Amino acid sequence: MNKYVAEFIGTFFLVLTIGCTVIGGGTGVIPPLAIGAALMVMIFAGGHISGGHYNPAVTLGVLIRGKVKAADVVPYIVVQILGAVVAATVVKFLRAGIVVVPATPKVGPAFVAEFLFTFALVYVVLNAATAEGTSGNSFYGLAIGMTVMTGAFAVGDISGGAFNPAVAVGISVLGLASWENIWIYLVANFAAGAVAAVVFNLINPPAQTTPIATKEPPYEKP
Repeated sequence: MNKYVAEFIGTFFLVLTIGCTVIGGGTGVIPPLAIGAALMVMIFAGGHISGGHYNPAVTLGVLIRGKVKAADVVPYIVVQILGAVVAATVVKFLRAGIVVVPATPKVGPAFVAEFLFTFALVYVVLNAATAEGTSGNSFYGLAIGMTVMTGAFAVGDISGGAFNPAVAVGISVLGLASWENIWIYLVANFAAGAVAAVVFNLINPPAQTTPIATKEPPYEKP
């Protein structure tokens, strides 16, 4: 149960930060920086408990990587989406009265942008937090948070910069994205997570994908 609570909390604060910085954030607020930092600190806070996924696409990638139990996948995704919905509800209360207009991204560019940076995110997660070569490192949270920040700066104006199906649900609840476009995020994000895991397994020799170290990476025991 503890790991599910950790996943809920981490996803909640990620989406809360997204909503509060994008909607009425005010002058001087830089949403991508705040979002990347929020993800980073939540990973450092909960990574040792649940693995700090906070993202169904990451959970899928870690499953294919073989570092999360299959029985935990559905509960993880459920609590991640629940955390996003609750966070969006809180944002709507905190930012009540602010008019929100949903983005209208071009389908092709938005799909490609979401796929590429979700791939980058899951690829970084797997290499920084599950590979034997980086076992026990202290930078994995920073690397993952910076990847999301980079993606948000690079293609946020193209796709909205979700890179996360739970975030896609959250921004749809907030009205930042249209429900009719949620399939773009779901398909692109899950596909990218799966491809990133396959690529990781291909380029890492079996000796590096077998947990033989006594000190396990943070995602070893979700």
